[in-house]
Amino acid sequence: MDMLVCPIDKHFPLELIEIKSKQDIVMEGALFCVKCARFYPIIEEIPIMLPDELRDKKQDMDFLKNNKNILPQKIIKDAKPWHL
Repeated sequence: MDMLVCPIDKHFPLELIEIKSKQDIVMEGALFCVKCARFYPIIEEIPIMLPDELRDKKQDMDFLKNNKNILPQKIIKDAKPWHL
């Protein structure tokens, strides 16, 4: 976490939202950039931090739908590049 920056605007630090963790390892969650309002899912311990044009929209939308009751509204309703 200490080295991760937003790939779009290089903002640091990113806000971490933990959904599932095990022994101080985030298994599932999201990173959120407060500067550009983009979210990056963490799936199976891996932050998916790609630029918008390389992101898998279906994967991101499935992530949002599966976690809509856990993630904050700023991610579910307002985050870039897409939201519910």
